[in-house]
Amino acid sequence: MSSNRILAGLFLFCSALPAQVAQCDRTEMDALHAAVRASQSAGDNAWMLVSAALVLMMTGPGLALFYCGLVRKKSVLGTMMQSFGMMAVITLIWAVCGYSLVFAHGNPFIGDLRYLFLNGVGADPNPLYAPTIPHQTFMIYQLMFAIITPALIAGAFAERMRFPAMLTFSTLWAFLVYFPVAHMVWGDGGLLNASLGGRWPVFDFAGGTVVHITSGFSALVTALYLGKRVGYPEEKIVPHNLVLSFVGACLLWVGWFGFNAGSALAASPLATSAFVATHFAAAAGAVAWMAAERIRNGRASALGAISGAVAGLATVTQGAGFVQPFSAVLIGFIAGAVCYVMVSMVKSRLGYDDSLDVFGVHGVGGFMGCLLTGVFATRVVNSALKLADGQPAPLGWIDGNPVQLLNQLIGAAIGIAIGVVGTLVALKVTALLTPLRMEKTEEASGMDLVLHGEEGYNFEA
Repeated sequence: MSSNRILAGLFLFCSALPAQVAQCDRTEMDALHAAVRASQSAGDNAWMLVSAALVLMMTGPGLALFYCGLVRKKSVLGTMMQSFGMMAVITLIWAVCGYSLVFAHGNPFIGDLRYLFLNGVGADPNPLYAPTIPHQTFMIYQLMFAIITPALIAGAFAERMRFPAMLTFSTLWAFLVYFPVAHMVWGDGGLLNASLGGRWPVFDFAGGTVVHITSGFSALVTALYLGKRVGYPEEKIVPHNLVLSFVGACLLWVGWFGFNAGSALAASPLATSAFVATHFAAAAGAVAWMAAERIRNGRASALGAISGAVAGLATVTQGAGFVQPFSAVLIGFIAGAVCYVMVSMVKSRLGYDDSLDVFGVHGVGGFMGCLLTGVFATRVVNSALKLADGQPAPLGWIDGNPVQLLNQLIGAAIGIAIGVVGTLVALKVTALLTPLRMEKTEEASGMDLVLHGEEGYNFEA
């Protein structure tokens, strides 16, 4: 009797063993999946924090050095302060309401205030934008774009706008231009958002329309509104320290990897593709500009080389996550050649004083990049957009979707229109609040002493 009970117990134990093993396997698999997700989130978060730091580096020291070396030595500190001022002022505006106006769900033109004072922006991801990183990481990364965009415009009015006016204008410009355009292109429910069902889906991977078109065309309006520097163009105004500009341009090139590859919002193959496209376009832009200078002037200059690299970078930004490597090379070559013509020939013929060629490089480059993205974007690189059957959707003209070129043109036109109108309004309101431009005698003394009471270089000391 006891032996029968033992046998029965062994039978029941053996019968239950597969279920226990299966339960153990399920537990182990769940734990493994959780570990993989945690590891992916940690890796993505690390890359995005590094990318945020790289994009901030583009403004200071990158843009600050690039711009300050191109002005006269009496305005070197004043020029750097413009970039630094944006790092401080735009950060606070972004924390209060800027982030919400761009990325909260609102209407097709602007977000609502659900994230006011960063309410609800914490450690949990926002699956709508970046499902593997904290919402706060996404927020701080996007802030760096909002900082550098108005800082770019400052190159157009270098050496002649007062610092309080610059801060006031840039604040108004952020509300009138940057926040609406960024929401339309990247925000939930935005009019031009390609991934979230916008009316006219525009491919803008890292800010060709949001950053370069808006800042470039706003720069042209600002330069025309303020007028020329005293003595321009009769007096030859040359950069005071190209070494500083050279270092700044190299920092911009390196920082641009965070700008473009970081816009993949994950440490992913798409980030690698955008990284490669960015580097190739910068190199091609530099070579094209140097070649054009060599043909026209008989020599290639250092200023031309770094300008060509920046032109290539600005032009490929829109399509960095959509185009293949040699499409990026072609984009860079086109950017270097066309932007060289704009800066060296067209500007002098039209007679406007865009001091540091913001329009010629960022405005024209951004516009070309927007259209060229509509030509070269391909699902081979970016398969995020899907057809009804779940297959990757064709993206650009070479992919069998020529209509996208029209969408890109509409997006560029909207960005230009908002940039032009918003800039004019911001300038006129600023002029009512504080004097815009330095007096002629003040301009002769330079921004450093007049506006800040300091000198960038004190050789006697």
